[in-house]
Amino acid sequence: MKEIPRWSEKDVTRTLPHRNQEGHKGSFGTALLIAGSAGMPGAAVLATYAAMRSGLGKLTVATSSESIVAISSFVPEATFETDLLDRINDSQLDFNQYSAVAVGPGLLPDYKTEAAIDRLLPEGKPMVLDAGALSPRSYDSAAAPVILTPHMGEFSRITGVSVEELQKGQAAYAADWANRLGVTIVLKGPGTVIAFPDGETFINPTGNSSLAKGGTGDTLTGMILGMLCCHDNWRHAVLNAVHIHGACADEWIRTRSPHSLLAHDLTELLPVVMNSFEK
Repeated sequence: MKEIPRWSEKDVTRTLPHRNQEGHKGSFGTALLIAGSAGMPGAAVLATYAAMRSGLGKLTVATSSESIVAISSFVPEATFETDLLDRINDSQLDFNQYSAVAVGPGLLPDYKTEAAIDRLLPEGKPMVLDAGALSPRSYDSAAAPVILTPHMGEFSRITGVSVEELQKGQAAYAADWANRLGVTIVLKGPGTVIAFPDGETFINPTGNSSLAKGGTGDTLTGMILGMLCCHDNWRHAVLNAVHIHGACADEWIRTRSPHSLLAHDLTELLPVVMNSFEK
């Protein structure tokens, strides 16, 4: 069997975009994050914080009114759309202003979430789906790349294949289902697999057991969203976000216990870790 390549530190350094010194906030893209509900604002906070740190120019968070205080107190730079899920089929809504979209952190896998995804797939914006947005569905209407970020349990729910069976060949299953669904699959776990719909597949070499904690996936979703806005090549955005996310965890355990990492610590390390790839 052909060995699956790793997306290396050299690959990140080669493909991470330089910040245009003459740019303005509009130059670096505007993202839409649909996340957070009355009972789960924390996931939206984590994804928002990570997205704002990952290169975009502006971020709009579509969330419940109850979540706005929690998010804005932690990330005052974000702007908000309230109750967008209730208005998602309004023909007056304009998504042209957005460079990329992410849906799922802190959302329930219900009819409102499904309606939002159905509306957004044909809009032609790269879209990241996580958590409550990871349900079995067709992606035939997608007009731009779709990136799914499941852990093994969520991947089992999407595919109908047991976790035990998936663990026997996670890279092969990720590649197979990326091709079947026509999406990119970021299968999270030790040796995260990034499988593109055309069969191109990579293993991520960074990360450690400190990432086995609630909220780290929400942080990754935000990082991918932010990097989609500032990379010209969307594949590089996905691969670099996954690598740097793991590199932040590796930086953490250089001087601290892996038991002690909190998801927002990854984002606080991000400025220094990302800078190390820009030298």
